[in-house]
Amino acid sequence: MNRRIQVLFVLMSVWVLTARAQWDVQFSDFTTLRSFYNPAVSGTDGKLNVAATYSVQMGGYDDAPQTMYVGADMPVWFLSARHGMGMSFFSDNAAIFNTTKIGLQYAYNLKIGKKGRLAVGVAGGMLRVKAEKGKIELEDNSDPAFPSSSQNGNKIDMGTGLYYYHPKMWVGASAQHLLAPSIFLGETNELRLKRIFYLMGGYNIKFKNSLISLQPAFLVQSDFDMWREDVQCKVMYEKDEKKFYGGVGYSPNTSATLLIGGVFHGISLGYSYQLYTGGLGAIRGSHEAVLSYQTDLDMFKKGRNKHQSVRWL
Repeated sequence: MNRRIQVLFVLMSVWVLTARAQWDVQFSDFTTLRSFYNPAVSGTDGKLNVAATYSVQMGGYDDAPQTMYVGADMPVWFLSARHGMGMSFFSDNAAIFNTTKIGLQYAYNLKIGKKGRLAVGVAGGMLRVKAEKGKIELEDNSDPAFPSSSQNGNKIDMGTGLYYYHPKMWVGASAQHLLAPSIFLGETNELRLKRIFYLMGGYNIKFKNSLISLQPAFLVQSDFDMWREDVQCKVMYEKDEKKFYGGVGYSPNTSATLLIGGVFHGISLGYSYQLYTGGLGAIRGSHEAVLSYQTDLDMFKKGRNKHQSVRWL
């Protein structure tokens, strides 16, 4: 890559980092990664859940943004009430910038009605941002817009959420970056994170005497200055404890998404491609792969440690 293109991409990466100070990373398959957005989801389905995803945005460019997320959660019981606990690791790379976060989640949920449950959750973790000067060569090393040397900063980050779930539907509201932390990169660079609010939900529509079901879902995120809305629908085929799905997603003025995947013996593998409807076009879209595993593992509850089929995605 020649120097002019390098400088242009650094400017793009600064824009990406600034945008992510307002918007967290947007995963295409957000229904599979609900606990990433809402800590109240932790342990709510009564299973051990482990999920890992890897995403490449603006595919085809050198030093394009790359994101990895690994999360695990499970239910535990104390004094007959159900609790959930989880932990996660997040890493995001965009040109000279690297963001990592290690977090813990806790959720407490109660029965609502015959089949519904309501959970409230909190999350806390350490957020670290690093700017690596040596990754890109600049014509003017004295430019104050870029750090003069590799710099990093750390801050405590917190989130909270509410989540209602039922065999036929689920809905949740959550907030991330509750403390609105400011991360200093050296003496002249500062990254301010705004509070981000999420509203998401989904429905499981099963057709009578059919192996096919529909699973529409939505996600809305905002800092009350800007908004993003995503809608998604998966078509699920299930037979003999095996599942296959395909789906589409759409975000107005942003992107369209194709999804495909399957579940075999508790292991789910999915792939999605997000096609930008703006300037980057169809070729420079985002690729995302999700690998997850779910199984019954009810800690501290007598007579419960059975391995059965997984939850619906």
